[in-house]
Amino acid sequence: MAQLLSEIADGQEVRVISIASSVLRVKLLEMGLLADQPIRVLFRAPLGDPMAIDVNGYVLSLRLSEAKLVTVSPNEEQA
Repeated sequence: MAQLLSEIADGQEVRVISIASSVLRVKLLEMGLLADQPIRVLFRAPLGDPMAIDVNGYVLSLRLSEAKLVTVSPNEEQA
């Protein structure tokens, strides 16, 4: 079931399906959000924005507006 990265709960691991067309698309790809890349949502700031994710062993901070561009699906091992 596809969801937006911004909707994923803390602690969940998901896989990237796609990134919406946007001026930020190339930036997100360069930061490692590639198709089928596993990522884990680590935590959110106290007011909910930004959020921290683990991408291939490093922590990446994304604004919720950026996370809404990334479509993800549950990791097969967790499903």
